[in-house]
Amino acid sequence: MDTGLLHLHNLLRWVILILLLLSIVKAFTGWQQKRAFTGGDRRVWLFTLIAAHTTLLIGIEQLLWGRFGILKVTIPEGESVMKNSFFRFFWVEHPLFMVLATIFITLGYGMAKKPVADNIKFKRAFWLFFIALLMILVAVPWPFRGEGIARPLFPGMAA
Repeated sequence: MDTGLLHLHNLLRWVILILLLLSIVKAFTGWQQKRAFTGGDRRVWLFTLIAAHTTLLIGIEQLLWGRFGILKVTIPEGESVMKNSFFRFFWVEHPLFMVLATIFITLGYGMAKKPVADNIKFKRAFWLFFIALLMILVAVPWPFRGEGIARPLFPGMAA
């Protein structure tokens, strides 16, 4: 089950990235073209929110009970979490950045429900989604990361 959830978590990163890029484009074009906020804009932002929250929940499960979960693994004798690059990344950096990114995505979606001018709605959502994207790009264990942190682009591929 751990492997299946890890693979799902890995695949959902691509769903989030695609939806987040689409949300950013919709927010930017809406802001620049001064167009009216539509139900289509809201739906894309909602799907981005759902994908982010689903991935976050699976990630929390992996953090606690996954193959290298906090509740399943002990740190080698004489080491600390912050001195071990593997545990620091997967127990501290990755979860922290992903929780923050999910918060920014949630705030971005929240703009869809605010009674503000559409131009302001698009502008604020754009920046919130953009910051979330940057956080995600920084904290994903890309194949070029090294240090035992690297993960394959797609599940089942060699790192």
